[in-house]
Amino acid sequence: MRILISNTSNEPIYEQIGNQIKGMIIKGELVEGEVLPSIRGLARDLQISVITTKRAYDELEKEGFIEIVPGKGSYVAHQNREIMREQKLKIIEEKLIEVVDESRMMGFTFEEIREILEILFQEV
Repeated sequence: MRILISNTSNEPIYEQIGNQIKGMIIKGELVEGEVLPSIRGLARDLQISVITTKRAYDELEKEGFIEIVPGKGSYVAHQNREIMREQKLKIIEEKLIEVVDESRMMGFTFEEIREILEILFQEV
């Protein structure tokens, strides 16, 4: 599992870790039951505080992405398919909002953007 921390990001480190792990789960890169690195091990690898790593894991557990079993480790939790679909839709919506904002700033019409989207959808 590869996690990259940006010191220039406005996002707190624990959120960076949590968001990257969530992304891996949503994309299917981490699957149900898969063991995550230990809190200490991840902290050591990322050269950050154990407290920061624990906070990231605690947040992921609250959101239902992982299960923490005391004395055994942390595991990817069973994911409700509908919740996963909603998470994926949220990601797409956020990216489309960026496209809409940029398109409006550049003066493109909805029809022009729809045509581009149709072409890309068929080609990619």
